[in-house]
Amino acid sequence: MSVDIVTFGCRLNSFESEVIRREAEGAGLSDTIVINSCAVTNEAVAQARQSIRRLKRERPQARIVVTGCAAQTQSEMFAAMGEVDRVIGNDDKMRGQAWRQARAAFDVDDSEKVAVSDIMAVREMAPHLVESFQNGLPRAFVQVQNGCDHRCTFCIIPFGRGNSRSVPMGAVVDQVRALAERGHAEIVLTGVDLTSYGADLPGAPKLGMLTKQILRHAPELKRLRISSIDSIEADADLLDAIASDARLMPHLHLSLQSGDDLILKRMKRRHSRKDAIDFCAQVRRLRPDIAFGADIIAGFPTETEEMFARSMDLVEECGLTFLHVFPYSPRPGTPAARMPQVPGGAIKDRARRLREVGATALRKRLASEVGAMREVLIESVTVGRTEHFLPVAISGETPGKVRKLTIGGHDGARLTL
Repeated sequence: MSVDIVTFGCRLNSFESEVIRREAEGAGLSDTIVINSCAVTNEAVAQARQSIRRLKRERPQARIVVTGCAAQTQSEMFAAMGEVDRVIGNDDKMRGQAWRQARAAFDVDDSEKVAVSDIMAVREMAPHLVESFQNGLPRAFVQVQNGCDHRCTFCIIPFGRGNSRSVPMGAVVDQVRALAERGHAEIVLTGVDLTSYGADLPGAPKLGMLTKQILRHAPELKRLRISSIDSIEADADLLDAIASDARLMPHLHLSLQSGDDLILKRMKRRHSRKDAIDFCAQVRRLRPDIAFGADIIAGFPTETEEMFARSMDLVEECGLTFLHVFPYSPRPGTPAARMPQVPGGAIKDRARRLREVGATALRKRLASEVGAMREVLIESVTVGRTEHFLPVAISGETPGKVRKLTIGGHDGARLTL
């Protein structure tokens, strides 16, 4: 049996899972399940643990290896699980040597299960060329950056990913071209802190320059999409590309986190409420049809109802379409975990209310699309995505194609034809 990957968390993990599959199979592993974990929330860690137990019950003979951000930050916890055969660190997981060592080290005791190096000592990125994705989707992810030099008070990810480091532009272009030639119609650029791209490279190119280089040198690419960005770091070239190239999709996901200035300061974010609103207005002037998504945390420590209301209001003021709502959960060792906490019931209630506001915003955008002709990427026999990342109910279309289709209606969650 082959190596099976269970991926949690971000789009970056999706790309890395393809590298893991190649390296693990190349090392000769078989009948092995790899859990590529996420550490963003306590819930994400709990889901990984639950999956480990379930998979071991379903496949008792399979070896289970845990890697990813949660493995990097909580390696001993996973090593103590009887179901786990190996714990591999976040940088190590991308190296064939780690998987060859894993094969030779099964059946050791808990103290020897862990193969996790110091992520903060990693200063460079080794480019990995992935020829195709095995999930069958016409959308593929390309890693252009990893790590983060910022220290938001709620975030554990820098300790799971290390310092910011970038993939050279030429290697990124080669990766994009390879995937496009293999039939992936849409490429998503991904990283931990995308807008910090290039600061560690010669000449310090920015994300906008990288985007323009891809669009210039990959003419076979149909659609380019950018994943989550920090709006305060968006550069002039990126804005110019958004305004001028139709192959760059009119959809941005923003790391906003809160709509209240005091909470933003306590989070150690680098933007204000006004910055967020002004950025969305500026981009909308450049690309009037653009759709915005955003991450927002509900129930950050010290957040009052008035502060939370400002996050609710931000949805309308920024014109957000997609909300990714995180109920706050304290991550061990972060400054926010030591701040006065909001009661759990209040956090849950605020997250629910924020999701309801998000659902209303999505329905509003869906309704505005009725009658429009959109270029829809057919992801499967039942689902497609417009340029704005809006889901479309599909039937009778060939996956992988980009089709011009007229939107006939919506069901509150998806567009219909």
